[in-house]
Amino acid sequence: MADNKNLRTNEQIRVREVRLIDDQGEQKGVISTVDALKMARDLGLDLVEIAPQSSPPVCKILDYGKFKFEQEKKLKDNRKNQKIVKIKEIRMQPKIDDHDLDFKSKHVREFLGEGNKVKVTIRFRGRELAHTEIGEDVLKSVLGRVEGLYNLERPPTMEGRFMSMILSPKAAPVKKAEAPKPAAKAEAETNN
Repeated sequence: MADNKNLRTNEQIRVREVRLIDDQGEQKGVISTVDALKMARDLGLDLVEIAPQSSPPVCKILDYGKFKFEQEKKLKDNRKNQKIVKIKEIRMQPKIDDHDLDFKSKHVREFLGEGNKVKVTIRFRGRELAHTEIGEDVLKSVLGRVEGLYNLERPPTMEGRFMSMILSPKAAPVKKAEAPKPAAKAEAETNN
């Protein structure tokens, strides 16, 4: 169907003939717009152009207020069910200590556990740019500390003075329901 805001109703429909669908959803064929509008008025409903691009345009007899309400409700439900993935960023330097690396890796684990993507960035300053391999080793160390929790979306790459990689959370495994116990075993366990 066309977008709600662009739908023409009743007197806004300015074509000679329309292909009509009645309030029961049955095709009535090609009818003059005046007759279709009269049928809609007799039923106390609206004539709504649902396919203006076809020739002749397709119109339907329906309660336009109720139709708009249901469309908005569908949009609201779709937005509610939509999962928004955020990108969290963790920044470090190439000369990071082991304890600090553990601490930052713990944050990466938490972010991945919440379902967020994580951008891990190493910032190089001054002479550190001559030894980017140290930064790459730090990123590999982070990967080792969060093993099994991530999918590597973008491997370590240099962007000016920064080297970064993007991790996305692994899909959670589907849990299997426990098989019900046979009746004989269940009774034996309750009697003991």
